[in-house]
Amino acid sequence: MASVEGCSLALSSIESAGIEDAEGASAAAVPGARAQAAVSADVAALVETYSALLFRVAHSLLRSRAEAEDVVQDVFVRVLEHRLRLQDVREMRVWLVRIAWNLAIDRRRSIRPEQLDEEFAARLVSASVPADRAIAEAARMRQVLGAIERLPGREREAMLLSAMDELSTAEIGAVLGRSESSVRALLFRARARLRKRLESRGGA
Repeated sequence: MASVEGCSLALSSIESAGIEDAEGASAAAVPGARAQAAVSADVAALVETYSALLFRVAHSLLRSRAEAEDVVQDVFVRVLEHRLRLQDVREMRVWLVRIAWNLAIDRRRSIRPEQLDEEFAARLVSASVPADRAIAEAARMRQVLGAIERLPGREREAMLLSAMDELSTAEIGAVLGRSESSVRALLFRARARLRKRLESRGGA
């Protein structure tokens, strides 16, 4: 899970400059400083509420804890940079997920999927499973991950977002810039394609 403390550290480092400015402000600037303090408290609440979800979103794409944690911190750095406009955001959860998803996509371009599949697949297998079964299950996981990677881009993205069971079809559509019906169609095609590929490999 993403470190709330780590996000809070990033939050504090960016806010420090604003605090220093506020200390040197005139009495007339006090209401503005109070308003900024209130916004900062709102950002801290967002960190507490959404860090875990954003970590899972980034991790589903990057399959690396360190990379996913970096994405979460980057999300809240961006939130702080736009903190005075947060009241204009209509759907905060979707807005944050979209930022995390786009940042993860940017990072993913510099990582080859096969670099992470072996370690990630091994972590998905329960530690209580006997060694011989664990090896077989990890190999199966790698096969599934590889098949997902070969899906067409939008189908793969819809599949990964839906796999968390935390986002509605409407929310997935908002993140991907698609309608609900389009997301449902993407998921139908992705699952059918994935099933066919895995069945053909299983029968080989």
